[in-house]
Amino acid sequence: MNRLQVSLWSLLLLLGLGLTPVSLHPSVVFAQDEAVAEETAPDTSEATAEEADLGVGYALDNAMLLIAAILVFFMQAGFAMVEAGFNAQKNTVNILFKNAMDICVGVLLFFIVGFGLMYPGNYEGASPSPYFGFGGVGLEKYVAKPDRTFSPEVDWLFQAVFAATAATIVSGAVAGRMKVSAYLVYSAVLTAFIYPISGYWKWGEGWLNDMGFQDFAGSAVVHGVGGFAALAGALVLGPRVGRFVNGKSMPMPGHSLPIAALGVFILWFGWYGFNPGSQLAFQSTSDIDAVMHIAVTTTLAAGAGGLIATVISWIMFGKPDLSMGLNGILGGLVGITACCDCMSLWMSIVVGLVAGVIIILGVVLLDKLKIDDPVGAFPVHGLCGVWGCMAIGILPNKHLAEETTNFMTQLIGTASICAWSFATMFTLFAVMKAMNFLRVSAEEEHTGLDISEHGMRAYDHVGAEKVAV
Repeated sequence: MNRLQVSLWSLLLLLGLGLTPVSLHPSVVFAQDEAVAEETAPDTSEATAEEADLGVGYALDNAMLLIAAILVFFMQAGFAMVEAGFNAQKNTVNILFKNAMDICVGVLLFFIVGFGLMYPGNYEGASPSPYFGFGGVGLEKYVAKPDRTFSPEVDWLFQAVFAATAATIVSGAVAGRMKVSAYLVYSAVLTAFIYPISGYWKWGEGWLNDMGFQDFAGSAVVHGVGGFAALAGALVLGPRVGRFVNGKSMPMPGHSLPIAALGVFILWFGWYGFNPGSQLAFQSTSDIDAVMHIAVTTTLAAGAGGLIATVISWIMFGKPDLSMGLNGILGGLVGITACCDCMSLWMSIVVGLVAGVIIILGVVLLDKLKIDDPVGAFPVHGLCGVWGCMAIGILPNKHLAEETTNFMTQLIGTASICAWSFATMFTLFAVMKAMNFLRVSAEEEHTGLDISEHGMRAYDHVGAEKVAV
């Protein structure tokens, strides 16, 4: 074999083995270049993965908190239905109007001044005291905390609908006899100042938070404030005409239990934004587990409250009372709100059962004291709000086990928030009463606030008569 033949066979052998010179196979060049690049370039895979995780976490936290805020917003419809259903039809427009204005006035004032009062630590340059602080107007100087991965705007939105919830609790307790103008003054003052200041004491990292007071989603911070403001309004206004005659309680049933029941179901539905949303984080396994636990404790307490209130009313009155059962559900929800994160599933049932009993006792007590609260706002939100916070200091739970709070701390915190709301609102209502600005006349009350205050009716009476015939 001559030299030329040897060279040709060698070339063919190299081609078969894929070992030709790189100039003959560009793909090999690219592969080699990529390998060299991987060896010489800095390793950015970890940084890229980290950025991707942050992006997904930011999106998830914002999306979940927005959904929770929307659910809490929908609770306004629930309150409107409960209050309208439990009251006379001649006051339906008035109740719907007040609930609509609560959210309109509430979001504007909480944006302008309320958020700065409640969360001054979230603003640049704010140096609040433990009792009172003001961060700023609007959200221009808002700075998100390092441990939060959601936008300032969704944070504000979630807190704003909570503020509106606190305000709208009072609407049902003063139904049928309070002037619209006076109610708007009340709603503005509570949303802009009263609720944010006491809310700051706990959620804005004020003095109650420093003490170790626990109120996860607002049994006292939200519901206690609204419930004790409702009591103040009912006391200063006095009962509706004809509610108590010669010292005897005269029942004044609502005009639509179906509407009231619908309202309770809407509120229960919205509570899945109220309580689980208050976790404020939805990324880690522990956060997700906490959210699921909160949703289950919320459900169990509501069911227990509704059931026990129904059973007790059945024993007392000989027949099951739907209105008591509905308020028992709400009482269970309010009671578990403070402790939905720390109670075991079995203890959440206990919280709901006690709340249901409190509802019955509270309604009976108001009746004995001749305090007119048409929807039971004070028993549901005031008394059960107190119970929810105090349960943390009484029943076995995570906070007691870890010694992050105790009975006295819970008592001081709950009493301070509720007393603040009652004292300030009682003063406001008393001043408006002294100015003859608070209550409509007996004639206007008899006619109904729909006509006297709004000049319209909620229902077409002529059409209703035709159907009845």
